[in-house]
Amino acid sequence: MNAEAFSSPLFVKRATHIIQEIAGLADAIDFLNEWPEDRRDLIHEAALRACYDAYDGRKPVSTARNAFFGFAKRVAILEDPTSAMQWIAACRSGSGKVQV
Repeated sequence: MNAEAFSSPLFVKRATHIIQEIAGLADAIDFLNEWPEDRRDLIHEAALRACYDAYDGRKPVSTARNAFFGFAKRVAILEDPTSAMQWIAACRSGSGKVQV
Protein backbone atom coordinates (compact mmCIF):
# COMPACT_ATOMS: atom_id res chain seq x y z
CA MET A 1 0.00 0.00 0.00
CA ASN A 2 1.21 3.48 -0.87
CA ALA A 3 2.29 5.42 2.23
CA GLU A 4 0.27 8.41 1.00
CA ALA A 5 -2.91 6.40 0.38
CA PHE A 6 -5.89 6.65 2.69
CA SER A 7 -6.95 3.52 4.56
CA SER A 8 -10.21 3.74 2.63
CA PRO A 9 -11.16 6.24 -0.07
CA LEU A 10 -13.62 9.07 0.38
CA PHE A 11 -16.14 10.06 -2.26
CA VAL A 12 -17.17 13.66 -2.81
CA LYS A 13 -19.56 15.46 -5.12
CA ARG A 14 -17.50 17.52 -7.53
CA ALA A 15 -20.56 18.75 -9.45
CA THR A 16 -24.24 17.84 -9.70
CA HIS A 17 -23.66 14.45 -11.34
CA ILE A 18 -19.91 13.99 -10.82
CA ILE A 19 -18.54 11.99 -7.91
CA GLN A 20 -14.80 11.98 -7.32
CA GLU A 21 -12.84 9.39 -5.39
CA ILE A 22 -10.28 10.83 -2.96
CA ALA A 23 -7.91 7.91 -2.42
CA GLY A 24 -4.93 9.64 -0.85
CA LEU A 25 -3.03 12.79 -0.04
CA ALA A 26 -2.38 13.88 -3.63
CA ASP A 27 -6.10 13.64 -4.47
CA ALA A 28 -7.08 15.55 -1.33
CA ILE A 29 -4.49 18.29 -1.88
CA ASP A 30 -5.50 18.73 -5.53
CA PHE A 31 -9.18 18.88 -4.59
CA LEU A 32 -8.60 21.41 -1.81
CA ASN A 33 -6.35 23.58 -3.99
CA GLU A 34 -9.04 23.65 -6.68
CA TRP A 35 -11.78 24.62 -4.19
CA PRO A 36 -13.18 28.09 -5.04
CA GLU A 37 -11.40 30.82 -3.10
CA ASP A 38 -14.65 32.53 -2.16
CA ARG A 39 -15.81 29.31 -0.43
CA ARG A 40 -12.63 28.72 1.59
CA ASP A 41 -12.75 29.05 5.36
CA LEU A 42 -10.85 27.91 8.45
CA ILE A 43 -11.99 24.30 8.03
CA HIS A 44 -10.69 24.27 4.45
CA GLU A 45 -7.40 25.79 5.61
CA ALA A 46 -7.05 23.24 8.43
CA ALA A 47 -7.75 20.32 6.08
CA LEU A 48 -5.23 21.58 3.53
CA ARG A 49 -2.61 22.15 6.21
CA ALA A 50 -3.18 18.64 7.63
CA CYS A 51 -2.76 17.13 4.16
CA TYR A 52 0.48 19.02 3.52
CA ASP A 53 1.78 18.08 6.99
CA ALA A 54 1.03 14.40 6.33
CA TYR A 55 2.62 14.63 2.90
CA ASP A 56 5.78 16.04 4.53
CA GLY A 57 5.70 13.31 7.20
CA ARG A 58 4.86 15.61 10.12
CA LYS A 59 1.41 14.06 10.71
CA PRO A 60 -0.07 10.62 10.09
CA VAL A 61 -2.04 10.13 6.89
CA SER A 62 -5.05 9.19 9.02
CA THR A 63 -5.07 12.72 10.48
CA ALA A 64 -5.19 14.20 6.98
CA ARG A 65 -7.99 11.82 5.98
CA ASN A 66 -10.00 12.79 9.06
CA ALA A 67 -9.45 16.49 8.33
CA PHE A 68 -10.56 16.08 4.72
CA PHE A 69 -13.57 14.03 5.88
CA GLY A 70 -14.54 16.85 8.26
CA PHE A 71 -14.19 19.45 5.51
CA ALA A 72 -16.26 17.41 3.04
CA LYS A 73 -18.97 16.77 5.61
CA ARG A 74 -19.08 20.44 6.63
CA VAL A 75 -19.55 21.67 3.05
CA ALA A 76 -22.06 18.87 2.34
CA ILE A 77 -20.16 17.21 -0.53
CA LEU A 78 -19.48 13.88 1.18
CA GLU A 79 -21.02 10.93 -0.67
CA ASP A 80 -21.96 7.58 0.78
CA PRO A 81 -19.32 5.09 -0.41
CA THR A 82 -21.91 2.36 -0.97
CA SER A 83 -23.98 4.41 -3.39
CA ALA A 84 -20.86 5.80 -5.08
CA MET A 85 -19.45 2.32 -5.66
CA GLN A 86 -22.75 1.09 -7.12
CA TRP A 87 -22.70 3.98 -9.57
CA ILE A 88 -19.10 3.26 -10.55
CA ALA A 89 -19.79 -0.47 -10.92
CA ALA A 90 -22.80 0.25 -13.14
CA CYS A 91 -20.71 2.25 -15.63
CA ARG A 92 -19.48 0.25 -18.58
CA SER A 93 -16.58 1.44 -20.63
CA GLY A 94 -16.07 0.78 -24.29
CA SER A 95 -13.29 -1.19 -25.90
CA GLY A 96 -11.14 1.91 -26.27
CA LYS A 97 -11.28 1.65 -30.04
CA VAL A 98 -12.44 4.57 -32.11
CA GLN A 99 -15.48 3.67 -34.20
CA VAL A 100 -15.71 5.35 -37.61
